[in-house]
Amino acid sequence: MKRVLLIEDDRDIVELVRYNLEREGFQVASATDGAAGLAQLRKSPPDILLLDLMLPKLSGLDICKEIRRDASLNRLPILMLTARGEEADRVVGLEMGADDYVTKPFSPRELGARVKALLRRTEPASETTRVIESHGLKIDPSSYRVARDGKPATLSTLEFRLLYFLATRPNRVFTRDQLLDAVWGTERFVTPRSVDVYIRRLREKVEVDADRPVFLKTVRGAGYMFESEAGSEKQE
Repeated sequence: MKRVLLIEDDRDIVELVRYNLEREGFQVASATDGAAGLAQLRKSPPDILLLDLMLPKLSGLDICKEIRRDASLNRLPILMLTARGEEADRVVGLEMGADDYVTKPFSPRELGARVKALLRRTEPASETTRVIESHGLKIDPSSYRVARDGKPATLSTLEFRLLYFLATRPNRVFTRDQLLDAVWGTERFVTPRSVDVYIRRLREKVEVDADRPVFLKTVRGAGYMFESEAGSEKQE
């Protein structure tokens, strides 16, 4: 049984979400303020976190940042719940480490579908063991570990999948829609612009200078590519 932690200060929403997700077969725990939610999460990490942005004591954005900085929690899928409809607010949430978002008001059926889709997208794809090494960057899919010049880089599961997809297809340009189809799948709810957010997050973690990327290159008007010298990848 998959375990869900909901951090939400509106008790009516908590009960609505709990009732419907438990009917779907999930085990649901909850907290009504950010500080208590983060403490509960660290004590007993769930399979997925449903997180309101506007919370007392500690905001959802701060919780996202704390999770993504913690090597023991950084792969946790995070679904934002927010009453804010503006794209800029959703982008900020994604930049802080959220994987997807639902805008209030939402239907219980939609929320259940989004939870299931996000859990599927963040399942490790472990059928391959090809290690990529390029210009001091090492990407190991067997452990979901990334290191730059020997220094570990902490990536979420979706960040890793995006980086690994591009790195295993070096010097090929992919559009945002192609990357969404490959990494997020056909059940995606994020927009093509969300790819830009993920690329920016990856550059901050794996590039020496995020403003002058060596690996993750933008091809203006086309999309993104992982630039690699011929023969710089190693098969293991």
